[in-house]
Amino acid sequence: MPGIKGPSDYSLEPPRHPRLKINAKEPFNAEPTRSDLITSYVTPVEFFYKRNHGPIPVVDDIERYSVSLCGLINNSKELFMKDIWKLPKYTVTATLQCAGNRRTAMSKSRTVKGVGWDIAAIGNAVWGGAKLADVLELVGIPYLTSITQSGGKHVEFVSIDKCKEENGGPYKASIPLSQATNPEADVLLAYEMNGEPLNRDHGYPLRVVVPGVIGARSVKWLESINIIANECQGFFMQKDYKMFPPTVNWDNINWSTRRSQMDFPVQSAICSLEDVSVVKHGKITIKGYAVSGGGRGIERVDVSVDGGKTWVEANRYQKTGIPYIADDSSSDRWAWVFFEAEANIPQRAEIVAKAVDISANVQPESIDSIWNLRGILNTSWHRVQVRVGQANL
Repeated sequence: MPGIKGPSDYSLEPPRHPRLKINAKEPFNAEPTRSDLITSYVTPVEFFYKRNHGPIPVVDDIERYSVSLCGLINNSKELFMKDIWKLPKYTVTATLQCAGNRRTAMSKSRTVKGVGWDIAAIGNAVWGGAKLADVLELVGIPYLTSITQSGGKHVEFVSIDKCKEENGGPYKASIPLSQATNPEADVLLAYEMNGEPLNRDHGYPLRVVVPGVIGARSVKWLESINIIANECQGFFMQKDYKMFPPTVNWDNINWSTRRSQMDFPVQSAICSLEDVSVVKHGKITIKGYAVSGGGRGIERVDVSVDGGKTWVEANRYQKTGIPYIADDSSSDRWAWVFFEAEANIPQRAEIVAKAVDISANVQPESIDSIWNLRGILNTSWHRVQVRVGQANL
């Protein structure tokens, strides 16, 4: 493609922050430490998790780079960055989360297949760009359209990268046309992240951001946008990122029996403590994040220091000095909240956190009840072990 190329090897990878925890080198997948993640409500770009399926594309001429809009529409179109920059610019604060976040904990219950993520395959950024609904209007698709005159019901995003799962082809995914044409869904063609141009790891020069949906649908390094009749048939839509029951294994799996995962469930995790920690006698502060998909705010975060027998409600916040109200216009609809609670710790304690969203969805208590062979959507209560003292456990 003119202006951008997807390398076939890893010789042109960008630099990364040395404090990232590398979970896979090629392709590069890494997350920040828990303490780095909780430092800022808006995650610094260098500490935003890196999720890749192949070598990072290289832009050699931004003026020649373009995205094609085609498929079941009357007029196809090539959009250059100058065309996208002319459209109204919106900023959306949205949390992206890999569907495999907290997979490592799930694998301790039973073996799962996938990159071993701790609790930090998640990040919150201020994304800047054009609304996809405005872009689709350029090819004659009005707001709030569910089907085009030619029968298009889905919008497919195709990357320029090369994935082994696609036999060297590009990463691709889709969302329903009704979501793509709804300006209230805030789907962006983003070219900025935290007020700066996207960096290479995060999709430079142009990516999709689908708020409230697992990160796998927010395709990076866009090459084309296709209006199609049926859901994208790519590997990551049809043979990955689907939620199976614990009874399904690699011998009896039938991918067609489950829908492609879109919204992510309610989630929380403690970031101020490791899985096993030694603390000083007295009160400690327990901090973490909570988030729910589909624009559902966080109604409550409960914290326990006795393994879930008794609970206290944590304080929730997004912006300093502004009270967080889950469904209020002053709050960021698509973004996580941080929570904080103080507690006196006995000599040994299991500290637990669980969140409840505004639809009263609550995290399940056990991993076993939601275990699945790909290890996705581990939203079970987050537990850490604490001991008072000086020596190592």
